[in-house]
Amino acid sequence: MGPLVPVALEIARVAAPGLIRWLSGSDKAAAVAEELVGVAQEVTGATSPAAAVQRLRADPALVLQLQARTVEIDARLEEAYLADRQDARKMTVELAKSGDTSSRDRKFFMVRLDVVGLVLGLAGMVLLGWLKSQYPDSVSDGVFGALLAQLSTITSYFGLCLRDAHQFEFGSSRGSQDKTEMLARGAGKP
Repeated sequence: MGPLVPVALEIARVAAPGLIRWLSGSDKAAAVAEELVGVAQEVTGATSPAAAVQRLRADPALVLQLQARTVEIDARLEEAYLADRQDARKMTVELAKSGDTSSRDRKFFMVRLDVVGLVLGLAGMVLLGWLKSQYPDSVSDGVFGALLAQLSTITSYFGLCLRDAHQFEFGSSRGSQDKTEMLARGAGKP
């Protein structure tokens, strides 16, 4: 996380809530933060990010000006996101057209890894619980809790990956896969 992200999050809370998603968990967070802070300083005439936040909190007219400017930023980020998604669909279509099975093989490999990770994580939690029950004085409650929390977090990631794979194959995203296959067969041509 870049040094401006916390300040940019504060600015977004005050004046640009639509940009919060780009500032939290996005690989573009630092760049978005830098741009948002720069625009906020420009709009407010502040010389520092903290001063820009203070001026935005004090003057609703400045908030409106910043909101107008952030609409452009949000639209540009959304267009870039959609372009990235479209490129991924094109790649999948081209691989399917060429008969390349590497994409399918990669999917099966990833699902297998998710299953292995899930099983190992569950086994690790059971083993940790067994060790704690057999040797209660050797592992403090705090260490046990921290280890269990880490194991359960890692295990849940593998479970979520499996969930996503199932949703793609059987859930609402199945239409997206069907559309990709239809485009690969050439049925989607006008």
